[in-house]
Amino acid sequence: MSPLEAAAILLAGVGAGTINTVVGSGTLITFPTLLALGVPPVTANMSNSLGLVPGGVAGAIGYRRELTGQRGRVLRLLVFSTAGGALGAVLLLVLPPGAFEAIVPVLILLGIVLVIVQPRLSRMVAERAERRAAAGVVPVERAWWVPPAVFATGLYGGYFGAAQGVLLMGVLGIGVAESLQRLNGVKNVLVAVVNGVAGLIFVVVAELGLLGTEAEVDWLLVLLIGTGAIAGGFLGAAVGRRLPPLVLRGVIVVVGLVAVAVLFVT
Repeated sequence: MSPLEAAAILLAGVGAGTINTVVGSGTLITFPTLLALGVPPVTANMSNSLGLVPGGVAGAIGYRRELTGQRGRVLRLLVFSTAGGALGAVLLLVLPPGAFEAIVPVLILLGIVLVIVQPRLSRMVAERAERRAAAGVVPVERAWWVPPAVFATGLYGGYFGAAQGVLLMGVLGIGVAESLQRLNGVKNVLVAVVNGVAGLIFVVVAELGLLGTEAEVDWLLVLLIGTGAIAGGFLGAAVGRRLPPLVLRGVIVVVGLVAVAVLFVT
């Protein structure tokens, strides 16, 4: 790996850490970068999931003020995120590599669509809360379908993860009676745990050669992405909310579309 390539991965980690903390979808920065540098898709996905864990932790720490008083809620939802993330990681390892390579463009496009519709989704959530408040409806703490939806989101995150944060914010924003900023803090914790659980499974299973998989974690990639993601996580928590969301979404969409184009060409 050349110094220029290492710098590109490090900067991608910074961008992903920042975007994950503020919006979600940082994988659409790091994953395409790794693909463009010739890293095999499954190895790129595994290394990326591990590398983004420190950034997720940094983002969660940065949002600790919004997490105050939500310990019980976070712990209850963590059970479902953990189970989903573990299952998604196992599916990535046991399914043929060709299956993942074939579905990657679809997953990236899905992530791009979710990023594009995220503002509309946020407005719908806010408008719904306002209507219920105006009607005098006492909000329930959590809708019954939130835990299984969090499980499904965790499964997706363990398998691929792009726009996992956007999905979670949609689920939490509609199903949990809480402000979006406080829910964003919950989202950061859940995403960090999903990536961490998936990463742990990748290390144990792939590195020990279990389940017959030949995929490997590239620890240099993990180090570069992780270092950048830590800086990005704190940056996102500190100043990311002041950045124009349109700019962040624009970067994600452009990078994602370039990645899809590269995949189709190659």
